Amino acid sequence: MNEASRKLDVARLAQTGQLLAGARLLSDWKRLAKACQGIQADLMLNWRATGEHRALAGGGRHPALHLRADALLPLVCRRCLGEVRVPVSVDRHFVFLPDETAAAALDEQEEDDLLALVREFDLQALIEDEMLLALPLAPAHASCPQPLKTSVQDAGFDAASGERAHPFAALGELKRR
Repeated sequence: MNEASRKLDVARLAQTGQLLAGARLLSDWKRLAKACQGIQADLMLNWRATGEHRALAGGGRHPALHLRADALLPLVCRRCLGEVRVPVSVDRHFVFLPDETAAAALDEQEEDDLLALVREFDLQALIEDEMLLALPLAPAHASCPQPLKTSVQDAGFDAASGERAHPFAALGELKRR
């Protein structure tokens, strides 16, 4: 992703209907990489952003961005705690309104996300935010590669506890004397 995607003119992109697309190493997305188990050099995040105009229920057509992104992310399996590669994708529309007040006023009525139109929009941050929001809450293998440990107790725990003297055994000896 280049500097232009960090300082994107959304209104102009929507007016021209331009398509921006790219693929970057997962390690380049710092916050997303922190959420992953471990980043291998070959993992990529692919994205596409298309400028368009969309009509809102309140009337009028507004600059919009159709974002698609996908990646195969190495996450931690909730069962075996090993790595599980999970496909994560985003397919969303963002409509840009003149300011935060206008976006907040229409937010409840609209299915699309409403954002304030700014001169220099950071597309890279939006892509990373949306991928983070799309992460599964509890990733898991369909079938874990290793047998799951179903006991929290060590195998030698019962034997070790049988050998230990009871803490009040010494008091019992005193009572007998």
